[in-house]
Amino acid sequence: MKLSKSEEELMNILWKHKKAFMKDLLASYPEPKPATTTVATLLKRMTDKGFIAYKSFGRSREYYPLVKKKDYFSQHVNLLIKDFFNDSASQFASFFTKETNLSKEELEDLKSLIDNELKKK
Repeated sequence: MKLSKSEEELMNILWKHKKAFMKDLLASYPEPKPATTTVATLLKRMTDKGFIAYKSFGRSREYYPLVKKKDYFSQHVNLLIKDFFNDSASQFASFFTKETNLSKEELEDLKSLIDNELKKK
């Protein structure tokens, strides 16, 4: 399941806080801040989609993520590779290294990461 851009923005705030009340979430938005009703609607949709849950404290709710950031973005990268690169990680890597204007140092860092992963396998 996927989040909309607005939901992703709110989810990033929640991942950063780990758990938060509505006032904390609103305070984390840059100006101009969204309306409380807008954030409440996003929270409801995200709860219905199974991305977040909450604990009730009287009339207040403390929201927390059910999905880890790493897992969410890993799923998106894998879908990107499947949909745009014929399910080929090497085609994706080739595109990424050629089209993102990485410096020599960044490319060497990537090479080190790959070498380390190769050693583990």
